[in-house]
Amino acid sequence: MSGVQIADTSRNVSPREAPGAAGQPSGPAHGAGDERLRRSSLLVKLMRRPELGAIGGLAVVLTFFAFTANGSMFTLNGLMTVLNPSAQLGIMGVAAALLMIGGEFDLSIGSMVAFAGLVLGVLLLVLHLPLLVAVIGTLVIAGGIGALNGQLVIRTRLPSFIVTLAFLFILRGLSLVGLKIATGGSTQMRGFRAVVDGSVLAPFFSGNAFGGLFRALAAHGVIEALPDGSPAAPGVPIAVVWFVLITAIATWVLLRTKLGNWIFASGGDANAARNSGVPVDMVKTGLFTLTACSAALVAVLTVFDAGSTDAMRGLQKEFQAVIAAVIGGCLLTGGYGSAIGAFFGSIIFGIVSIGLTYTGFDSDWFQVFLGAMLLIAVIFNNGLRRKVTGER
Repeated sequence: MSGVQIADTSRNVSPREAPGAAGQPSGPAHGAGDERLRRSSLLVKLMRRPELGAIGGLAVVLTFFAFTANGSMFTLNGLMTVLNPSAQLGIMGVAAALLMIGGEFDLSIGSMVAFAGLVLGVLLLVLHLPLLVAVIGTLVIAGGIGALNGQLVIRTRLPSFIVTLAFLFILRGLSLVGLKIATGGSTQMRGFRAVVDGSVLAPFFSGNAFGGLFRALAAHGVIEALPDGSPAAPGVPIAVVWFVLITAIATWVLLRTKLGNWIFASGGDANAARNSGVPVDMVKTGLFTLTACSAALVAVLTVFDAGSTDAMRGLQKEFQAVIAAVIGGCLLTGGYGSAIGAFFGSIIFGIVSIGLTYTGFDSDWFQVFLGAMLLIAVIFNNGLRRKVTGER
């Protein structure tokens, strides 16, 4: 299927638009009067894009900090400082966006970050398994729990909100108890850096990428350098590389593959999708697995970055990931959204959470921002979409 077909799939067609609806001929002789066949202006096409609100929100946020933050925020080093937390949230935000397009939620991914950190610690520091085996094992266990979430939602027909909310508490509790058992009473586990240092896999999960390029640019005066000649920014945080790569793959899947059509169809109308031959149960189970694995990847990145894990890791990230997806254009009803929108939504979070430290404002205003952005995004996305598509 083409990208044009997917764009049509991502918008719910109202009964008056449906071919063959009562009072509307659907034959070729009446095609000229069919509003679905009319050419849309460039403005209308842009307004139909799910990520429009996120891009507009990003412009507003950047304008705000341009007037209120000190200049160091907009240096290369300041930019990398902002992008790192954006990327860690965004890896989960993009996966959450795909799941929301598929019509479901996963509120357990924040707790999964802590639980996956525990699993990684047990495999590495207690069982002394090789780094590659430990990372793969962590992803497999997390994916299995995600698949279990999906199967429980499908087989019990309970809302995914309830099922994953239960796992939010289950996984957080297991992290607390498991860390105490593994460490002899502490809820924090240390010692990861000693295991990771020197490993050929370390650059894929910790540190900065493109360090050589940054040093060369600093030597030639292209980017800011410190007095000793080293670059002010040592490179691109590896989480940012993962973030961009995952966003690119997710966007390609949504816009250029049959699986992308299945995801939109599963979230738009699951019964109609099943009748059309879409394997809805398989798609939704796969999406739950993806969100769990994305949380596990964030756990690996943050554990190796900090050199430790603790039971409170990932706290409230499940809500922030959902908010990033909603800011990015995902509807709470499913069937509509964008991975690129979640990408920009996550960047907005990073800019605000870190940017407030560059201003004179109390950083606790960030909580107010979260709630306000969620409410504004939902109202904007629903209102704009109804206006553009003619839905009532």
